[in-house]
Amino acid sequence: MRKKIAIIVGGCGHKDGSEIHETTMTMLAVAKQGADYQLFAPDREQYHVLNHLTGEVMNEKRNLLIEAARIARGNILPLEKFNVENFDAVIFPGGFGVAKNFFDYALKGVDCQVDTEIASIIKSTHAAQKPIGALCISPVLIAKVIDNVTITIGKDAATASDIQTMGSKNINADYNDVVIDRKNKIFSTPCYMLNVDIAQIAEGAENLVKAILENISSN
Repeated sequence: MRKKIAIIVGGCGHKDGSEIHETTMTMLAVAKQGADYQLFAPDREQYHVLNHLTGEVMNEKRNLLIEAARIARGNILPLEKFNVENFDAVIFPGGFGVAKNFFDYALKGVDCQVDTEIASIIKSTHAAQKPIGALCISPVLIAKVIDNVTITIGKDAATASDIQTMGSKNINADYNDVVIDRKNKIFSTPCYMLNVDIAQIAEGAENLVKAILENISSN
């Protein structure tokens, strides 16, 4: 039976939503390795909208689900439709928008709070002992919800220090590395937390998905 992976996104674009390359390369990696995916996003307003040319805040409002539907070509469901029993694993691509919309780490640092729907998905997947994948900044999100995990955000010292303050551990890693916390079934890779290109993003995503699928098959 083909494995099913839930991919959790929100918005469209790395400055204020999900990182498009990381999301797309995760989708491609799942498909290439013979599994199926379903995208989910929160059905609510995003924190703010940024001009991706200038970085300036735009005077408009956008919905996380509607914007993420651009990446999914419309094949996306609201988070309320997620049921952990229907999936073998969950993956969170990154993007600076994750640190604004899924939790407010970009605004409050270690004192951040996690969106209740997002926290519920992480907790239910962890309780079901199913793998959780996290790319780029998303491992920090996992560390905020689950205590004492081992993850990677690459080699950024300030973020690694915040992870330690949260009670978890960062392992320095390169773009093609996957750090695996086998006890908690957390799989992470740095992606655009490093100075990399889209081909390296694809390699990191493929390695992460491969490691998750191998873990599923071995259990």
